[in-house]
Amino acid sequence: MSGDASTPEQDPAQVVADGQQPVETPNDPVETPSASDPGSAAEVSPQTGNNEARLEQLEREHTTLRDEHDVLRGQYMRIAADFDNFRKRQSRDQDDLKIQLTCSTLSEILPVVDNFERARQQLDPQGEEAQALHRSYQGLYKQLVDVLKQLGVAPMRVVGQEFDPTLHEAVLREPSDAHPEDVVIEELQRGYHLNGKVLRHAMVKVSMGPGPQDGASSQPAEAPAADAPAEDSGSGDGNG
Repeated sequence: MSGDASTPEQDPAQVVADGQQPVETPNDPVETPSASDPGSAAEVSPQTGNNEARLEQLEREHTTLRDEHDVLRGQYMRIAADFDNFRKRQSRDQDDLKIQLTCSTLSEILPVVDNFERARQQLDPQGEEAQALHRSYQGLYKQLVDVLKQLGVAPMRVVGQEFDPTLHEAVLREPSDAHPEDVVIEELQRGYHLNGKVLRHAMVKVSMGPGPQDGASSQPAEAPAADAPAEDSGSGDGNG
């Protein structure tokens, strides 16, 4: 026969019998593993174990990071508190330094104010020229006082006040029938406040109270002195 003669079709069973593998056709169904197949469960279980191990590792890392966050947050809070305290201390130190410099400067100016005060009390201008000079002098004094007020300086008012060692410096003490003991009866040098704090203590004279005699013995001593003019006037009338 010629080469183009058709080959007869072979039976698949005959092919298997001859030891040849059958050829799968596209229409053959694809086998899928069932969930109950032990072989498929064995293939899935390693993946599940890996996921659980990964989850445990992530949880450990999360715990570690959370602990580190707490530590760093505590350190930050301490540093922030230290910085705030440092800032407040610096501000306080600057204020104290400013007050010290102001007090030092004003302490040098106050004697000039004292001289102005003494000269103002002693001046008694006579004539137009002297009065004009006195007005100029008073203007300078007022300008100086206004500058001190702007800086927060205020004079103390001490006469008649009870002696206070935090405000006053007792230079003299003397008996006084007019004032109780430990009352300021005279200001020798004016004291000043600076923003409510003592800039300079006032030098004062303080009463020691009544003299050596008590009030009962001193009162009768004043009565004869009051009656004496009446006796003198009566005797004068009789003599007349």
